[in-house]
Amino acid sequence: MNAGQLYREGTVQGASSVGLISRLYEQIVEDLRQAIKAVESDDVELRTSRINHAILVIGHLQSQLDFEAGAKVAEALRNFYDSLRQNLIQAQLLKSKVLLAQQITDLLAVREAWNEVELAEKSSVIAVHENVETEALSTPVTLERKGWQG
Repeated sequence: MNAGQLYREGTVQGASSVGLISRLYEQIVEDLRQAIKAVESDDVELRTSRINHAILVIGHLQSQLDFEAGAKVAEALRNFYDSLRQNLIQAQLLKSKVLLAQQITDLLAVREAWNEVELAEKSSVIAVHENVETEALSTPVTLERKGWQG
């Protein structure tokens, strides 16, 4: 197992659901970067493998969309994933580094939005935790000894 894989496994283990989505975006970006290198070196097998893997990850992301809980967001993401998939197929057929690079740019923009969601989630968890601590510290505690009734 290489160092990169160990790092990825470690970050996944402690990640929130939004954090996992961000990691999947990173995986797609890495796949597409490798596909660009494969286009440059005319390595058809590697290009095909990396684009196929990116499409597989996109399919996984799309399968997790919850149209009942967040219809507008889920619909927008479904359209994004459909467009992304179509563009990757087109890039594969045309052997287009430019089209692959554009998909990376789009993915990074959407991933940044997911990162902002993750930061907002962490901030709200920290705020709740701080409120609980503040309440606990400001509430007088009276201890009453109870006898054990066994």
